[in-house]
Amino acid sequence: MPAMDLTDLRWRKSSRSSDGSNHDCVEVAVAGDMTALRDSKNPSGPLLMVPASGYTSFNRWTSA
Repeated sequence: MPAMDLTDLRWRKSSRSSDGSNHDCVEVAVAGDMTALRDSKNPSGPLLMVPASGYTSFNRWTSA
């Protein structure tokens, strides 16, 4: 699989993240047909990349 350039991703706080004072936050970015997720406390750390369709299905499942 060829490397994907992730330097210009536009990150946003997930609506599922905590709004409390502990700042636990998941950030999400669209990367072509993939969705990237990262820990906002460690933005240069590891990413989780999932197919966009899988992320959409996961959001539907967690909203039920």
